[in-house]
Amino acid sequence: MSDSSKVSRIELRHLRYFATVADELHFGRAARRLNMSQPPLSVQIRRLEEMIGARLFDRDRRGVTLTPAGARLRVEVAELVDRFDEMLGRVRSVASGQAGALSVGFVTPATYGVLPEGLAAFRAEYPAVELILREMTTDAQVEALESGTLDIGFVLPPLDRPGLVYRAVSRETLVVALPRSSPHANGAGPLALKRLSDQPLVIFPRLHAPRLYDDVFTVCRRAGFSPTIGQQAVEMQTIVALVAAGMGFAIVPASVRKLGRSGVVYREFRERSPQVELGLAWRRDRDSAVLAQFRRVMLAIGEGG
Repeated sequence: MSDSSKVSRIELRHLRYFATVADELHFGRAARRLNMSQPPLSVQIRRLEEMIGARLFDRDRRGVTLTPAGARLRVEVAELVDRFDEMLGRVRSVASGQAGALSVGFVTPATYGVLPEGLAAFRAEYPAVELILREMTTDAQVEALESGTLDIGFVLPPLDRPGLVYRAVSRETLVVALPRSSPHANGAGPLALKRLSDQPLVIFPRLHAPRLYDDVFTVCRRAGFSPTIGQQAVEMQTIVALVAAGMGFAIVPASVRKLGRSGVVYREFRERSPQVELGLAWRRDRDSAVLAQFRRVMLAIGEGG
């Protein structure tokens, strides 16, 4: 048998046996620590020496001493066992959800609502978990979830994909975003949306959030008019920036008010507002303890728990 074949047969238990004898320098005491009898321990040490191809202990009437090879192995084994124990600790942490990595997608409105508080709570409870955050539209998140490049996402419904699971996290109403220069920017009480019927609407393409898009048009029709689209933009920050530049008005989730963009005024409106829902989505066939813990924290922070 070749030397490499012999070495490949060395098991961790052989090294633990060796480390215990090296610590005690006495086979009897080492056997008691290992809860075994001395003869089998002596046999295992001899087998280890044969597999390594070097004598590890000198045995004489005065006792047991380490050979130079044994002394070197003692150092190496101590480091190896420490690394092995650390590795097992990391594996157990991942298995229990205490460590690992998650790729998390989110739509812009989530950054003004549940996401910051949820991330802070999760980080405080699971500091060893690495979170990779990616701002993405809902349709882009769906593709990434299905391809496996995203673990979980904060999305806008509807989500009609059999391979994905969806849970609502929070709900909020809509408000009007107006340029500060608008004659309707100031006033007491809710605004009648019909007063904006001659103004262009700034909105996102329907592809990226069809339910929210339809809700905006439904609210306007309830007010007695069909809005004219002036500009379209994918990101909510861009929509608000276009409003600030005087390009028209927008109807946005109430949490967007936290954006704090200068040149924009937010007002409630008289018409009944639909509830805008934000939810979590993940693949039905891909779950882990880390993912489960993340969902638990986020659902507890939001309204879905």
